[in-house]
Amino acid sequence: MPDWLRLLFTRQMLICVFTGFSSGLPLYLVLNLLPAWLRSEGVDLKTIGFFALIQFPYTWKFLWAPLLDRYHLPLGRRRGWMLLSQVGLLLAIGWLGGFSPGADLQPVIWLSVILAFLSATQDIALDAFRREILSEQELGLGNSVHVNAYRVAGLVPGSLSLILADLLPWPLVFWITAAFMLPGMAMVLVVPEPAAPGAPKTLRQAVVEPFQEFIGRKGWLGALLVLAFIFLYKLGDSLATALSTPFYLDLGYSKTDIGVIAKHAGLWPAVIGGLLGGLWMVRLGINRALWLFGFVQMFTILGFAWLAWRGVQPVIDVFARASLASVIAAEYLGVGLGTAAFTAFIARATNPAFTGTQFALFTSLAAVPRTFINASAGALVEEMGWVSFFILCFTLAAPGMLLLFKVAPWNEAAPSLKV
Repeated sequence: MPDWLRLLFTRQMLICVFTGFSSGLPLYLVLNLLPAWLRSEGVDLKTIGFFALIQFPYTWKFLWAPLLDRYHLPLGRRRGWMLLSQVGLLLAIGWLGGFSPGADLQPVIWLSVILAFLSATQDIALDAFRREILSEQELGLGNSVHVNAYRVAGLVPGSLSLILADLLPWPLVFWITAAFMLPGMAMVLVVPEPAAPGAPKTLRQAVVEPFQEFIGRKGWLGALLVLAFIFLYKLGDSLATALSTPFYLDLGYSKTDIGVIAKHAGLWPAVIGGLLGGLWMVRLGINRALWLFGFVQMFTILGFAWLAWRGVQPVIDVFARASLASVIAAEYLGVGLGTAAFTAFIARATNPAFTGTQFALFTSLAAVPRTFINASAGALVEEMGWVSFFILCFTLAAPGMLLLFKVAPWNEAAPSLKV
């Protein structure tokens, strides 16, 4: 077995499966199950679009990330925060289903914000933990495995829960969904705390030094270019999939169609793309992967424009289902490839001495389009129509690709970090 393939079958990669699943479950609940729940309960499309704003903790998590770098909990600096946030997530997800969006929209909003805050906090600890257990050689593949498991977790709120919603009351569906946080909690209890550079001795060190190190390493212009790239690289495909579930419903597909066909057609190509992307990155390098995978990610958005151009199907027959599956499969293959390279780039950009705060800063910035720009998706669709909306998403993918000339040149290898 070649060395680049042997890396896949290690203890570190198994841990990345659990970190990815735990991270993906609450986010996909917010992205997929929550909009479907709101739509099925009669909430209008514009309100559902603005619900993306509840994801603001993902964009601001760098503000409290220094607390997780500075303070230890009984299980350790990483494991303690991971377990605390996971327990909170299990309870928040379960309680959410006890409300009726039509009559109790305000409590639904506040509990959803709490859920997003706990999920973002868990991500800070999980990302730092993963960065600290992976060597430089394992970064690309390890982050790809994490992203794949992250997407597999989307099967629960994006597929299983939707199917169960046709059979069971919503409160029970949410508690069943919440129970899938248990595997990640079990992982936290059995793995050791990673060996990593010492924690900051003061809160001021935890806040200031990560930013000073990043700017000192890149320079002001280089730092701004990296941050701009992180903001823009996934902008197009993130916006294109912001209202995917309401889009499928508006085309005439049932919740079961979406659960069985659309979610699986999106998941498995993304998983295959992410896994192949991680293996290819071992040989290609992260820079070239960003170029190649980015072009695939960009051009497959046009498939959604074609699907929207066909419009509502009067009869959902085999051809209609095959068309939906094919377009989604192509799009999410590109998403899987692009995300694999993008996540590895973010991990590489962090210094292991300041993992929690730097990783949180970069992933917070990457979440800005998903949170704030995606909040306008419903209004854009109502103003432009679905076809023009997807053409806009394709156009918005171009600036991030252009920044690759500066942040990840084709023939340039990134220097290794000295800790």
